[in-house]
Amino acid sequence: MKTKAIVLIVILAAAVGVVISGVVRQEKAAHKAVIGLDAPDLTLTDSSGKTLKLSDLRGTVVFVNFWATWCQPCREEIPSIEKLYSTLKDNPGFRMVTILYRDDYDKAIAYLKGNKYDFPVWTDSGERGARAYGVTGVPETYIVDKKGILREKVIGPADWSAPDAMALVSNLIGK
Repeated sequence: MKTKAIVLIVILAAAVGVVISGVVRQEKAAHKAVIGLDAPDLTLTDSSGKTLKLSDLRGTVVFVNFWATWCQPCREEIPSIEKLYSTLKDNPGFRMVTILYRDDYDKAIAYLKGNKYDFPVWTDSGERGARAYGVTGVPETYIVDKKGILREKVIGPADWSAPDAMALVSNLIGK
């Protein structure tokens, strides 16, 4: 009888462990970037120490891009990001937030200046933002609408100067 009780307790403990593990995984997943839900907030820093919170940009469409200079697909994508930025930088309904991922800030700025790119670059202290968005590699891009809802998630490089990409961003700005 004691053996049956011990076996039952062990089975019950294992079941409770499985349930708790599932709840923890769901909570972690709930904080990742999911299309149609609130975009996770970010707190970023620029070279002068100025901070930026994504939540402070509500009321604008925000283009969030994680990238690195060591990433060849990122380098291929950057000219189209620059074109999107140069087209929309004066539009008060648009903000571009590019985030350096596992790279040296000074090296990135030198790369951008050397190629005559001037879009803004932020750093993600401790990769908290990357974890919040579930970044698995770069480039990854997220487009957040004026209400702070994630509307688009693109893993890998894209042509952000293509008519469909420009139309996506313009339509969100117009809403």
